[in-house]
Amino acid sequence: MLTPERHRLILDLLKQQEIVKIQELTDITNSSESTIRRDLIQLEQSKFLKRVHGGAARLQGKLSEPSIVEKSSKNLQEKTEIAEFAASFVEDGDCIYLDAGTTVYQMIPYLAQKEIVVVTNGLHCLDSLLEHGIKTYLVGGEIKYKTKAMIGRGALISLENYRFDKCFMGVNGIHTTYGYTTPDPEEALIKQTAIRLSREAYVLADQSKFNEISFAKIVDLNEATILTSKAEADILKSFETETSIKVVTQ
Repeated sequence: MLTPERHRLILDLLKQQEIVKIQELTDITNSSESTIRRDLIQLEQSKFLKRVHGGAARLQGKLSEPSIVEKSSKNLQEKTEIAEFAASFVEDGDCIYLDAGTTVYQMIPYLAQKEIVVVTNGLHCLDSLLEHGIKTYLVGGEIKYKTKAMIGRGALISLENYRFDKCFMGVNGIHTTYGYTTPDPEEALIKQTAIRLSREAYVLADQSKFNEISFAKIVDLNEATILTSKAEADILKSFETETSIKVVTQ
């Protein structure tokens, strides 16, 4: 099968399903795994798809933003692994910022035994933080319906009252050229401000976030450390030249 035919078949398949596996593509095209991997690299470079662990995925829309319920149920095991790993970077005596990201939310049970103070703009984080006996401050502002995040001028003014040892946040896209991005410019500004006010910044990201680009830039890659789990080694390698990446160790 000629290269253009394979590329068309791969893209047609991605229109029908969100993710395709390398094994599935080798079977359909009667090609070797190395050939399919080269195809996926070429198509990713042309911004037709993005590579994920074991295959390829459809690119998200730059303005699309799933609701908190939709995001919470996606890649849950991977998010939990990353969240537990992220909590290991928190030390007694830390003042930390937790944003409204769903992976960040999963950190809370693993923080319960630590002597810390938390500031958050995640309205949905409050019940869990209080149930686990964690001293908590909520940033003021407008409540964003989809993500339950506090945003806007009031949130920015409130946030400026604090300084953090560490901040932990979620993003919608991580890209070597465009940095960390999210669909909403107002939410991007809150994340950007929290990073500026923190001694150390961490972005919690499962494999679905790599090589995605959303509408609003937060900061460049080198301004935060990425905490992640499984991903193709060559995908991670391209990001390791731009920033520090720490991978969950089992």
